[in-house]
Amino acid sequence: MTTTLKEFEPVFTRLIVPALTDHISQYKLPTNALEWYQKNLLHNTVGGKCNRGMTVVDTYKVLLGKSELTEDEYNKSAILGWCTELLQAFFLVLDDIMDASKTRRNFPCWYLMPDIGMIAINDALMLESSIYVLLKKYYRQEKYYVDLLELFHETTLKTELGQLLDLITAPEDKVNLENFSLEKYSFIVIYKTAYYSFYLPVALALHMADLATPENLKAVHDVLIPLGEYFQVQDDYLDCYGDPAHIGKIGTDIMDNKCSWLVNKALQLVTPEQRVILEKNYGRKDAECERVIKKLYVDLNLESLYKEFEAGAVSRIRAAIANVDEAGGVKRDVLENFLKKVEGRSR
Repeated sequence: MTTTLKEFEPVFTRLIVPALTDHISQYKLPTNALEWYQKNLLHNTVGGKCNRGMTVVDTYKVLLGKSELTEDEYNKSAILGWCTELLQAFFLVLDDIMDASKTRRNFPCWYLMPDIGMIAINDALMLESSIYVLLKKYYRQEKYYVDLLELFHETTLKTELGQLLDLITAPEDKVNLENFSLEKYSFIVIYKTAYYSFYLPVALALHMADLATPENLKAVHDVLIPLGEYFQVQDDYLDCYGDPAHIGKIGTDIMDNKCSWLVNKALQLVTPEQRVILEKNYGRKDAECERVIKKLYVDLNLESLYKEFEAGAVSRIRAAIANVDEAGGVKRDVLENFLKKVEGRSR
């Protein structure tokens, strides 16, 4: 039985907030600053889908071969799950500033909230630092403590490198399609998304279950990194071809000059005449330009090409899952469950 938000969220208010508040209080921080820290913590970390965090719990449960965890096992895995959510919150607060985004989870972005502004940069850094306070408090006595530290640090660096390439390849206000390529796209999505969203939660659970051998880590890596890349290509496809009423947002990748799979595929296929159309209309804040690009995508048959990519990606991921040696303790069910959530999704 998978964990639910109803079970997962109370761990934040019951354990995470008090633990972090106690730690911060030792510095004799003035009350208004402590309240600011708590507000930052609650607003930016709670309220999402928490898929990454709950995956730590669910994966740990499967690795132990249990239908139910003890209270201690649940709390220890859920706290690690919340560390992944703090990492996500850290990234999103800064990402919204860099992208000049307006809303996040139906609220104004944190930096646009009253009296916040660029203090949000420091708030994001405090969210990141909170991860290491929690790791020290709850896992310092564990033999895998240093592994957790290294995993979070390395995953953070990889995500930041992906973000760097994304920012310099496709600045929203400077369109230069010469910068784009599928090779750059692959690096961006693997490093910016796949490592922290797909690999990190499972690797954390492997360390908790004492199954984080080099062989097991490589086996899950070889499934989850391609799966994360497939997930992002799928996201790019849905941005253009998905039903806004169903996916809950209107796609903006074309107007925002995103280095998406679709535009990179188009760049491989266009005639010189079509390349001129692409250069003239891509990345423009204009509905007519967006319509022209979508028409070009139809002419290039990108929807069918995406379906071919999807079939190939799923086939390769299934083959990688089949090659996982369960004798090492990794359950193929963990990886199959990931694939089931992603394959053919429409939102």
